[in-house]
Amino acid sequence: MDERVQRIEEAAQYIRLRIGEMQPEVGIVLGSGLGKLAEQIEATAVIPYSDIPNFVQSTALGHKGNFIFGYLSGKFVCAMQGRFHYYEGYSMEQVTLPIRVMSLLGVKCLFVSNACGGLNPEYKVGDLMIIKDHINLLPNPLIGKNMDEFGTRFPDLTVAYDLDLIEKAETVAAALGFELRKGVYIANSGPSYETPAEVRFYSLIGADAVGMSTVPEVIVGRHCGMRVFGMSVVTNISNSTNKLENLNDGDDVVRIADQAATRMSLIFSKLIEIL
Repeated sequence: MDERVQRIEEAAQYIRLRIGEMQPEVGIVLGSGLGKLAEQIEATAVIPYSDIPNFVQSTALGHKGNFIFGYLSGKFVCAMQGRFHYYEGYSMEQVTLPIRVMSLLGVKCLFVSNACGGLNPEYKVGDLMIIKDHINLLPNPLIGKNMDEFGTRFPDLTVAYDLDLIEKAETVAAALGFELRKGVYIANSGPSYETPAEVRFYSLIGADAVGMSTVPEVIVGRHCGMRVFGMSVVTNISNSTNKLENLNDGDDVVRIADQAATRMSLIFSKLIEIL
C-alpha cells in the first residue's frame, strides 16, 4: 500500500474509534481568529491534533489545534479548529492530510475560511469575501504519484468553488443584511507579508486578496470530489507603497478576524442548514 494512503487511513481509523458510526456530511476549516464557529457546534467529540496519528501541530496565531465533531444546523459536521501551513515547515502532504481524512470519514462538502490581506482598492478591513477563484503560488499538493484511491491524476479546477453554494451564500447574506465581496484569492508561502512590489504584481494579475493558506486544501478537496465553498475575512489592507503607516501586524489580523467571525459563522451555519 502507498505509505501516504496508509497514514491517512491510520488517522481516519483512530477518529472512527472516537466518533463511532456517525459520518460527517460537511467538513469545515477555520482559519486565523475564526474559531468562533466551533463554539456553535454541539460537540460529541473534541480531538486534539496531538492525539491523532500522523497529524502535525498547528503553531500559527489563533489556531487552537482541535478536530471537533458534532451537530451544526442539524447536520453532523467535522471542523478543524486551526489548520496547518506550508510556512510552518510542513510538507504539502502534512498540510492537506486532514482533508484526505475528512474524505475517508464521508465528507462530501468542504467549507474553508481564512484571514487575508485586501488587494482590491475597494476592500476595507472587516469585509467578508466569497472566494470565486484562486491563484496558486504554493507547491501543488498533488505533485508526486497520484493517489488513485481519491481521484484522477489531472483534476479539473475550472469550477473549483461551487457555483450553487456561492449563489446560496449571496442569498443568505442578503437576508441577514450583510454586504459580501466576491473575488480571487492568491496564496503565497509566507510567513513574511508581501512587499509593495508583490502587492502591485498580485493586483495586476487579477487577485483581490492575498493569504498563506486555503488553496492546497481546496485542490485536495476537489481531487477527492468534494464540493467546496470558501470565504475570506479582510483583516488588513496590503501595502502597495512603502509607507510606514500601513505596517502589517499578526496580532491585528487575529483581532480583526475575531470581530468578523460572528458574521461568517452565521453565513456558514445558514448555508449548512440548507444543503
